[in-house]
Amino acid sequence: MNSPEASTPLSDRQAGHLRHFANLSRQPVNDWSGMQGRGTGQDDFGGYRFQLAYMAYAIALAHRHRLPAAPGAFRPVFERLIAKMLLPEVWMYWARVSRGGSVFNMHRSHDYEEDWNPVGRDNIMYSAYVQSMALLHHYLFDDDRYAQPGALTFSYWSFFWGGKERRFEYDQRSLNQHVYWQMVESGYLGVACEPNCVFQICNQPAILGFRMHDLVHGGAMAAEVTTAYQQAWERFGRLGANGHYLTMMAQDTQALRDNAGPSPWVDAWCGMLMNMWNRDFVHAHYPAQLAGWLLRGEDGACSVRSAERPPVMGQQVVNDDSDFGWAAAWASEMGDAATLEGFMRHADRHMAPSWREGGFHFPRNDRPEDAQGHRTLVEPMTGNVLLGYASLNVPDGLWRLYNQPWPEHHHRQPALVRVDDAVDVLQAVFDTEARVLRFALRRCEGARGGVEVEIGRLASRGAWTLWCDGAEVARGEADRIEGGAALALRATPEGFALRCPEGATAAFVLAFGAD
Repeated sequence: MNSPEASTPLSDRQAGHLRHFANLSRQPVNDWSGMQGRGTGQDDFGGYRFQLAYMAYAIALAHRHRLPAAPGAFRPVFERLIAKMLLPEVWMYWARVSRGGSVFNMHRSHDYEEDWNPVGRDNIMYSAYVQSMALLHHYLFDDDRYAQPGALTFSYWSFFWGGKERRFEYDQRSLNQHVYWQMVESGYLGVACEPNCVFQICNQPAILGFRMHDLVHGGAMAAEVTTAYQQAWERFGRLGANGHYLTMMAQDTQALRDNAGPSPWVDAWCGMLMNMWNRDFVHAHYPAQLAGWLLRGEDGACSVRSAERPPVMGQQVVNDDSDFGWAAAWASEMGDAATLEGFMRHADRHMAPSWREGGFHFPRNDRPEDAQGHRTLVEPMTGNVLLGYASLNVPDGLWRLYNQPWPEHHHRQPALVRVDDAVDVLQAVFDTEARVLRFALRRCEGARGGVEVEIGRLASRGAWTLWCDGAEVARGEADRIEGGAALALRATPEGFALRCPEGATAAFVLAFGAD
């Protein structure tokens, strides 16, 4: 089942956001240029793990809803993001955080010790993202590479200190089971992020992972967990007295922490994710929660009011909350087109939209506001990821991904199975009834790499005819091709490859004869 959005080609900006994700994914190992936030040590919400995970989620939504017949455009980027997610630089913070010592767990720090396994206990703010990304990859691309033993391995060794290698081997099944049993052992209240701190937000990605596991391997793990999770939280409620989402629960006392500010990121991040399985509840409370911190400006532009962070232990906390970005992403999931457009209008005016190597983003800016009081703060999580996520998402995008899976035959339908690095795909959808694959391609100015695209899964489709911009350019069947010289068409084991034309976007129609 194709989403209706697949019938409309991507805008230049949407394609630019995808290109920016791809550019970041191609940076060399431990080159985090443009991704460093204001916080230190990868402890906060602007950490690399969150940027990588939500780029992957945005790709999943774009593939599912907008470009369902272009796995070749997304799979290499997704795999590079997972590879980066496994790098020690992303998860080494856990060896420090696992020891406790924060205001929420220092009274129990004698119970904790340094733990180098980033998914062994607690740390759902990392383990659930690895789990869900791996299972999303399997679901989206029908590829079981992360189900192989040791496919998700966390390892670190230094010549200079620390002794022997630290190595922890998992795969998507074993990691999923590990996260599931942590959820069960918590009484379904949720797994802690850092010791003693159970955030509602951070347990939602694990639920997405459980659902993808069910779609790939069978079973009803997600239904079990969400039912039990609802029951476990009934005595606490999901909202504080002010109507905003509760931020966290202390594991030992079950004391709750309100979103007292209220802080936009708490409502928006939690509501956006929870919508996938608790839609009626989330939609019902959205208007009042939004009104608690939304700022409306000139000509429909929208911004947010961030809560002041009080000093902690005499120190001023410095990190990236990404309030503006989360609010835009939530509006996109809620289908609130007017508010989303307002956020984008504000970003265009006050957040320096930029193009680099064919990619579109909003560069980091630490200045909170300009002389007129307009918000200008742009954290890397907002500028690299969340505004792109919001642009690529569709109304109830996560809900539809979760509840409206592709039919079983989807992965056998004609598709763009390989897309070279310098090609942008603006449309790719197969119409089952009409037996037509529609796709639109454009060379990306400034991008490096080849410009070839392979169309695959054609073995059982019989004769075909290819049109480009309304003109017939080639015919074929099996490994026989007639015409197509201008596109350098050549037969491949799965179908054929073509060279993306120079110049403006080229619109293609690949039609198949009757069965």
